[in-house]
Amino acid sequence: MSLVFPHTFVPWFRSVAPYIHAHRGKTFVVAIAGELIAAGKLATFAQDLAIIHATGIKLVLIHGFRPQVEEQLTAKGHASRFSHGMRVTDAVALDCAQEAAGQLRYEIEAAFSQGLPNTPMAHSQIRLLSGNFITARPVGIVDGVDFQHTGFVRRIDAMSVRRAIDFGSIVLMSPFGFSPTGEAFNLSMEDVATSTAIALQADKLIFVTEVRGVPMDPSQANDPECEIDQELALADAEKLLGALPNPVQPTDTAFYLQHAVKAAKNGVDRVHIIPYSVDGSILMELFTHDGVGTMIVDEKLESLREATPDDIGGILQLIEPFERDGTLVKRSRTEIERDVGHYTVIEHDGIIFGCAALYPYPEAKTAEMAALTVSPEVQGQGDGERILKRVEQRARAMGLDSIFVLTTRTMHWFIKRGFQQVDPDWLPEARKRKYNWDRRSKVLVKRLG
Repeated sequence: MSLVFPHTFVPWFRSVAPYIHAHRGKTFVVAIAGELIAAGKLATFAQDLAIIHATGIKLVLIHGFRPQVEEQLTAKGHASRFSHGMRVTDAVALDCAQEAAGQLRYEIEAAFSQGLPNTPMAHSQIRLLSGNFITARPVGIVDGVDFQHTGFVRRIDAMSVRRAIDFGSIVLMSPFGFSPTGEAFNLSMEDVATSTAIALQADKLIFVTEVRGVPMDPSQANDPECEIDQELALADAEKLLGALPNPVQPTDTAFYLQHAVKAAKNGVDRVHIIPYSVDGSILMELFTHDGVGTMIVDEKLESLREATPDDIGGILQLIEPFERDGTLVKRSRTEIERDVGHYTVIEHDGIIFGCAALYPYPEAKTAEMAALTVSPEVQGQGDGERILKRVEQRARAMGLDSIFVLTTRTMHWFIKRGFQQVDPDWLPEARKRKYNWDRRSKVLVKRLG
């Protein structure tokens, strides 16, 4: 029997709970590269999707099959042909694609139909539903190249897909479509996923791929240690895409980025590019602050702003652990409700990760910065300094000459940022009367030059 340690489990579960609440009832389109299945990761990925589905998220799953089609073609001694980053699908390639798609659908359905034994989702009953949801059109002839049975998505039957996920099924779609005359077309997983997400106006489109995300330096895209851009505003993603060469391989930076930009421009709230090589990557992307890949959004999700009454609950949840261990002086909900206008907060996707209050003493041309708090999840990433700078801006706008803090444990952090220790007698008279001599807090002042 495994042991549960409350001192680690409870804070972890509390940190995950806001994401569970935020995602419940939302629609996510998840697109998996065929390489994930070829790497033998389908079983654990099905388990992770079952967990996500159990939290009340509506799922559409779309699989790719590039390596599987290559395997079929090799077995038949038939060479692959590509142009403009797309496969030229002749009669043999079409036959191989159909065989690969059928085999993969069988494997995926089997992974979800066995009750997921010996996993956290044992005995779960998950219905996968497939159908002819995609109407396709041919690519045709481009620059003299006849793509034959390669196609693009013409239309997604969004009403039928929506009806299925609303009734609790996971919809499974293969990158195949048919014309109104019944002709079959080989499609790309990325095109199907993007078109489906747009048609459903999905809350998220998630590409689970052979790449780690969008590298900060595209020239280092092939470096497994390159730094990944965790969040890209749509405008920045478009600018980056415009500076990149047309993609040829799925590992090219622009390959998934072009589809992410298209989806974000057409109403999909969030688009994620994450690696299948990291175990549980989709869980970490959805239920942790930083995730593991790149997220493209129409606007930056993180905002540094003044607090509103809607933030009171988030502020209380953030500061409560620090009040409990004595780092902060305890404040009642009534006090925070009364003073919420004094607070500055850092919010990320609806969750408060940092805050500080500014209490002015105009007669002394100074103000107290109190309750400076940053969530343990994001400490060390500069959020404390960003809040401090915003508070300093607010104090300068009030015409004040300085700000001060009272602290028992974080004196060195403030000293490194320009604060100097003074005697408690320096405090404004109104604040000196409330000074707790038993707590013996250090008084630190920063001049606002």
